Amino acid sequence: MEEAAKVAKGQFHTPYQKGIIKRYYENKDDLCSQKLGEIVSDLYLETKPARVKQLWESAETALLNMGANKVRVAKIVAEKNLPALAKLVEELF
Repeated sequence: MEEAAKVAKGQFHTPYQKGIIKRYYENKDDLCSQKLGEIVSDLYLETKPARVKQLWESAETALLNMGANKVRVAKIVAEKNLPALAKLVEELF
């Protein structure tokens, strides 16, 4: 019971869980790149204002997580400049 409580608190992971966590971090850049590509595609197609706002917020977060220039990201997001976003994503790949 005590060991289960420690696992519940996140203090220990099984070898299987450690493998999943390790593979996630090994492939994090690829995952972020793929996600950004999907966000750009969705922004070109989306028409609902609420969804567009959510996509821009996701794009900003993903770009910052990939180490993009904060000032450049802030400007692109503030202007909602989709071609500039696509260009920045392409540069990061």
